[in-house]
Amino acid sequence: MENSTEKKRVLAFLKKNLNDLFNLHNDKEREETTIAEVKKNVEFKGANLWILIFAIFIASIGLNVNSTAVIIGAMLISPLMGPIIGIGVGAGINDLRLIRTAMKNLGIAILISVITSTIYFYFTPLHEAQSELLARTYPTLWDVLIAFFGGLSGIVAGSRKEKSNAIPGVAIATALMPPLCTAGYGLANGNLYYFVGAFYLFFINSVFISVSTFLIVRFLKYPKHQFESKEVERKVKVFIWIFVMITAIPSTYLAYNLVKRTIFEQNAKNFVKSSFEGFNETQVINQKFLIENNKQIIELTLYGRPLSPFEIKTIENSLPLFNLKNATVRVMQGYQEDLTQATQQEFYKMSQEMKLNIIEDLYKKNDDLIKTKDDQIKVLENKILDLQKTIYPIQDIKSEMTVQYPNLKSLSIGDLVTSTNDTICHAFAHFTRRPGNTDRKKIEDWLKIRTKTDSIIVIIQ
Repeated sequence: MENSTEKKRVLAFLKKNLNDLFNLHNDKEREETTIAEVKKNVEFKGANLWILIFAIFIASIGLNVNSTAVIIGAMLISPLMGPIIGIGVGAGINDLRLIRTAMKNLGIAILISVITSTIYFYFTPLHEAQSELLARTYPTLWDVLIAFFGGLSGIVAGSRKEKSNAIPGVAIATALMPPLCTAGYGLANGNLYYFVGAFYLFFINSVFISVSTFLIVRFLKYPKHQFESKEVERKVKVFIWIFVMITAIPSTYLAYNLVKRTIFEQNAKNFVKSSFEGFNETQVINQKFLIENNKQIIELTLYGRPLSPFEIKTIENSLPLFNLKNATVRVMQGYQEDLTQATQQEFYKMSQEMKLNIIEDLYKKNDDLIKTKDDQIKVLENKILDLQKTIYPIQDIKSEMTVQYPNLKSLSIGDLVTSTNDTICHAFAHFTRRPGNTDRKKIEDWLKIRTKTDSIIVIIQ
């Protein structure tokens, strides 16, 4: 009996201490004061609107020059969080007018932001998509989680008597402004993929911030809006719950798909890394993981010795080991996805005669030097430099390319002679971040004109 009583005392003590430790009602500001502050931050006019425009310009410049510090500064002064939090609070207290006002002002903010960033990116002389900008072209599972927990942090911090630095931190973490700037970049450069992907990321962030705000407001039991009659109250509640469901259900579905995609991409990366590590003379120079019509597709571009159908089949048979039983592998050997049909045939002939003879010969002669795939590329670059150092003004060409592509790390250009005595100009370009297919085609066309050659094979790493 005494043991039972002692256990109850211990449990009651633990419960009391845990309640004091995690109680959100401690140090809570009066609900009316918090709601009034939210309503104040919802409006976009006068100073608020000008601050937004200035912040958009700063964020666009930061994305343009790839400066993380500048982007963070822009997010700190951005007032975009106001109407998004307002939607969640309005839904939590049944305030239809607040929801409408917040949605109207959010629409104005989005329109002004996209127009401002489009104007900047249209007139800027720098049109290269940097890594900071590319990171905002498609949402991931982590963006959803950041938005959700960021929204929780924001409304909890906003409901305190003593305001902490959590709200500026939420503005940085959820990164609402960069996706809108990226959408403007997409419009200015006619890139629909960037526009849709960035806007999709902004939508995901906004929805989950609002949903998390709604949950905390309901948890803290904020006083709900009083209506003139029960009939009006019932209609408003029905409308708000319809709005919440319309927002939450698609968002949950999108989050589920993002989880599936993230798991698929991780499994696919492990599959590629494991399956091709034994092929010393064949390199994976590009990999894409796609989901089309609920079908998982792994696209691989190989360089070096072409794999036989048997080898490819053996690789495909290992898919179930990486939880990729229903995935399809598409193998392209020799950059064939970037070439015309006529050039594909020429490149295939070259790959059979030149790659198998010259490159394999280089590998054999430098067997002691080649330890990793990076060493292989370095050996090829050095051989090209040794063969034809004086023919092409490599330093001038590299300087000119660096203006358009600042992430260019090294460039090697030279002529290689095939076993049929055909001389073909080759260029090895090493980037810190590999450019997309469109830029790769531009680089190839530009190098062809700059080197004054009839044909050129550009290998981008």
